[in-house]
Amino acid sequence: MKILKTLALSIFSLAATFSYAQKNDLGAWYMYFGNNKISKKLNFHNEIQYRNFDMGGDLEQLLIRTGIGYDLTENNNNILLGYGFILSQPYINGEKTENIEHRIFQQYITKQKFGRFNLQHRYRLEERFLQDDFRMRFRYLLGLNIPLNNKEMLPKTFYGSVYNEIFLHLNSPTFDRNRVYGALGYVINKNMRVEAGYMNQIQENRNRGQVQIGFYNNISFTKN
Repeated sequence: MKILKTLALSIFSLAATFSYAQKNDLGAWYMYFGNNKISKKLNFHNEIQYRNFDMGGDLEQLLIRTGIGYDLTENNNNILLGYGFILSQPYINGEKTENIEHRIFQQYITKQKFGRFNLQHRYRLEERFLQDDFRMRFRYLLGLNIPLNNKEMLPKTFYGSVYNEIFLHLNSPTFDRNRVYGALGYVINKNMRVEAGYMNQIQENRNRGQVQIGFYNNISFTKN
């Protein structure tokens, strides 16, 4: 609990600074990510994201994603086919509305290691079935985790995490958004870690900050 309080205090202070400097409203995303082996090559991806317009209570979006992945090499070069359900509650002319989206996506993740630096590339193609529209979008994420008090991402290790992700429509306009993220994380054990960070999302006519709290679960469902 002491570790979680330290993480939360650090990131809320950072987020408040960014929010004040940029004069943006500050939202919060609470996230769970599971990536669980179901065989030597196959993995089950599952995630839930509860996104708010404020720090809690004013729902912006509920996102549920799942999928089956396959490792082309051991614990690396993973391809995945997934499905997402997205419930959005945006404000239009001051009134809250509701939209539902069904999404199919394909992705490829590859990882590299340079000393302490753990690099990840994620390429994702999305087919988005909205209520009155169909869209396709490409996403590229470049992420980096750096252990701070150990040379490796071992249990009881604090680490820094950063990423940049760009979203591109396959039709006009091409640019959708860009996300820049920085966080402090803690490795609880070999299968679980937590992260608290700040993400700035840049769109064509909007620039908004988000506090993000994430829990990552990699517990294997196999006996080995």
